[in-house]
Amino acid sequence: MRNITLDKIVRFFIAMLAIFILSVIVYNYGNLVVFLILAMLLSYVLDPLVNRIQAFGINRTLAIGATLFSVLFLLIFISTNIFPILANEVALLTSQLTVDNIQEVAITVESRLMEKFSFLPDGFLVENTSRVLSELLDINQISSVLTDALGIFTNIFSAVLVIPFAAFFFLKDGTRIRRDILRLVPNKYFETSLTLIDKIEKRLGLYFRSVLLQSLLVATTSWLTLSIAGLENSLSVGIAVGIANTIPYFGPIIGYFLSIITSIIETGNFSLVAACLLAILIVQILDNVVFQPLIFSRSADMHPVAILFIILVGAETAGILGMLVAIPIATVIKITVNQITWSLNNYQVFRSDRIQAAPPPN
Repeated sequence: MRNITLDKIVRFFIAMLAIFILSVIVYNYGNLVVFLILAMLLSYVLDPLVNRIQAFGINRTLAIGATLFSVLFLLIFISTNIFPILANEVALLTSQLTVDNIQEVAITVESRLMEKFSFLPDGFLVENTSRVLSELLDINQISSVLTDALGIFTNIFSAVLVIPFAAFFFLKDGTRIRRDILRLVPNKYFETSLTLIDKIEKRLGLYFRSVLLQSLLVATTSWLTLSIAGLENSLSVGIAVGIANTIPYFGPIIGYFLSIITSIIETGNFSLVAACLLAILIVQILDNVVFQPLIFSRSADMHPVAILFIILVGAETAGILGMLVAIPIATVIKITVNQITWSLNNYQVFRSDRIQAAPPPN
């Protein structure tokens, strides 16, 4: 009780008020918070490139502008050259995805499964497929999907406006922002906080750059191998496989599943299944033998069992999005715990506080 002072009470209530205000902002303006987080991650990814351009004697503002302009130009190129091809593939796949075709595929798959596993009940797949189709084609469901799609496009338009703008200032004034935040930290915690922020930024920047490059390589090789296998929708499936591969352990399974389903929908039979499985297998071998050893340097620094458990917790908490952000969040928590623990054991200011707070001997 002796250590409780008016100053500490005021600091505690100010901290609680700040947490409450932050929670209200996150709750009411969740999209803007997500955009700011994405802008921050984009600044982490682009910061090494900006620094390299600046090293040639170019003003940092010009270097940032040139980098962001290049990224926007690349996005425009993709949207005008790759998206039309992707849209055509999706439209073709959608045209093949009729009720009759789906039921025919379900009948074929069910007959094959019952030949291998005689204990399966008759009509288990066909009946469930018909029930799911009737629910999906319900008019209320369709209107809900259209409303969600409109909201997604609105968010994408807002993101295109907000994220590059915010990323520009994160790249330009990141040092000043960090300095202003650290001014709020008491002197005895300054070094620990500075080291903690520096380690988190470096680790997250490395992690996201590695994941982005790996995803691009997996998507490209999946597109090429599936094209060779004869899959007409190889580009759309390849991109989906590359995105799914950002999820450790479960990503490759999703890739196999997507290629199998798409090949069956295209052909109405199993003629392309083996070739598509071989194509994805080649991609996974390249990913595990070539891509990952070259790209990653243990950026997560966690045991495989821990990573699996963290991903499952993320999936249970927030679905696919939770699986995608589980490892970065866990990385931040681990770095924070390790740095605070190390500081408590090694910095004299913390050790002296602990000695003063200890009760006197009897």
